[in-house]
Amino acid sequence: MRSVLSIKNIEKHSEETILFPAFSLTLEKGEIVAIHSNLNVRHALIHMFMRKTKLTHGEISILGQPISENKTVYPKQIAVSSYEEGLYDRLSIMDHFKFYEGLYGSNQKVDKILQLTHLYTIRHKRIKNLTDSQKKRINFARVLIQDPSFFIFEEPDLNVDVETRKVFLNITKYLQDNGKGILILTGNIESAIMIADHVYRLHDQGLQPYELAEERNQEEKEIDTDVSDNEESGFQFNKIPTKVNDKIVLFDPPEIDYIESSAGQSTIFIKGEAFQSMSTLNELEKRLIPFGFFRCHRSYIVNLQKVREVIPWTKNSYSLVLDDKPKSSIPLSKSKMVHLKEMLGLK
Repeated sequence: MRSVLSIKNIEKHSEETILFPAFSLTLEKGEIVAIHSNLNVRHALIHMFMRKTKLTHGEISILGQPISENKTVYPKQIAVSSYEEGLYDRLSIMDHFKFYEGLYGSNQKVDKILQLTHLYTIRHKRIKNLTDSQKKRINFARVLIQDPSFFIFEEPDLNVDVETRKVFLNITKYLQDNGKGILILTGNIESAIMIADHVYRLHDQGLQPYELAEERNQEEKEIDTDVSDNEESGFQFNKIPTKVNDKIVLFDPPEIDYIESSAGQSTIFIKGEAFQSMSTLNELEKRLIPFGFFRCHRSYIVNLQKVREVIPWTKNSYSLVLDDKPKSSIPLSKSKMVHLKEMLGLK
């Protein structure tokens, strides 16, 4: 079976600087690979795939077809969703879809893509009236309409809202189910870990695999047993495990902003991102108190190092405003406020 993507010994030099030395990589059908790099490296790779930069060494092939020899490989078999991509402000979402449909001669069902990208209910809105996140979903829709074998997404979840992040995860699942290959180019390693099956770093030292702190589902019980054994032996395991798809990702306590419990499920929030916890709120409270965490509400635990303000909310409750990226506001009950004042030495 031919690989969707085959990279053999490509490299890029910029004047006297090595952006990246020769490296090779393959990507199979239904596989998601992420490359973590700086902006210059990402743009160099995109230009190579789009044939804007001539390959001086090595080759890139899609389904066995070298892009240097076959000019039709791009854009028929390669779709690129760039981070900064212009739209026509005067057109509506539907007008854009019709334009893309004609441009690519696509047989994709527009209504289905509108639903998948959560744009159906606003399909008649003009681009100039949309949020940046909604515009991002139009760019996702464009490559879906194009329907190639191989997709490249540059910074797909950077500076977008929660809905758009969920949309992108659904899109990757949809593409995987249809046997497509996906390459994520990003400067955010957390994003790469959440989305991809395999993560690499690419820099002037070459392409290096990123060691994910993960185990597959069938190994989760073994991990739980190992942690228990370590506790009994006196070994202190400080990292907090979270579940991302079929992976276990570990975080240091200081990274955590706060934790919320809803319907018996604990969710850990880090830099505006939500991660499913594998522990109950009570279990997390016991583990995190030594690291400066505080049970501010029956459903919340907060990292006190991240609290910026304490403000009245109602007569019997307060709100904690965090110094995180989204400036999160979480509840502080009246009884907990008394305890917090004691901790702070306030009367």
